[in-house]
Amino acid sequence: MTQTSLERARAITRPTRQEMLNRAPASQQFWIQNKGLLADAWKEWEDTDRNPTLDSSLIDPKLRAAVEQAWDDPSKEIAVKDLWEEVFPGVYEAQFFDPTQLSVLRDYLERAASANIPLRPPYGISLNRGGAMLDSRSEGYLAAPQFQRFYRNLMDAYMRPISRLLFPDIVGYDTQTFGFSIQWQADADTSLRAHTDASSVTLNLNLNLPGEAFSGSGVRFFDRETRKVAELNFAPGKALIHYGSVPHESMPITKGERSNLVLWLYGDHGQVPRFGGYQAEVDAKQRWSVPATPNDGFAPF
Repeated sequence: MTQTSLERARAITRPTRQEMLNRAPASQQFWIQNKGLLADAWKEWEDTDRNPTLDSSLIDPKLRAAVEQAWDDPSKEIAVKDLWEEVFPGVYEAQFFDPTQLSVLRDYLERAASANIPLRPPYGISLNRGGAMLDSRSEGYLAAPQFQRFYRNLMDAYMRPISRLLFPDIVGYDTQTFGFSIQWQADADTSLRAHTDASSVTLNLNLNLPGEAFSGSGVRFFDRETRKVAELNFAPGKALIHYGSVPHESMPITKGERSNLVLWLYGDHGQVPRFGGYQAEVDAKQRWSVPATPNDGFAPF
């Protein structure tokens, strides 16, 4: 009897978790050889499983209305910018997802995690059991068509124009995308040491549901010039957006779990601007012929 793509993907011998985390050659070859099979399996899974619908209704109503208005009339994009509060130099916070709708996205991701289709975990996060690669440029990514439409909309309709509003010097350094999900657990992955991201801009989205409490697990940011340090905490549906070059670390989680999506923008060949630098803005103008001003945010891509 002929097996379906979903059945074949579920039965396939996959690399060990350690091989995947270590980027072993056999693991890399596995993802390359089975890319088409896994894409077909995710489509079949989505067609046959009764999954929740992912669309813009998950976005916080104020943010969604402001963004939709800005796409219709870019002169009103200031309403989008006003929703973001600068809580640390180069770091902004806003309500991004509607907490009352977050269960839809969480349910979808939990179903995908239990679909028994091979998913590659984020590198360097050794014990994380709930994480996956999200972007199609990544091997072993979550290739379900509905999720990919939702992911692309997050990037193109929200993250990129918002990033251009808040960080105009990243224009031209925001052509490429990257994303992963992560779950911090008190008995597994608990923290991540201080680092910078290989991104122009990072958007960190909390997926915890209302009442789904955790202790610890704040994100500590460091200011290079003033040596100031601040620890910021997540609430359901809240987002932090910041230059990738801002040093930060995830503090230990001591109780419960914290679920997040982490999304990056960067330029071709991995290029990123210098931290908040005027010269990066000039370079972007010269290299891309795109005016690096706040009004670029909601212009057509």
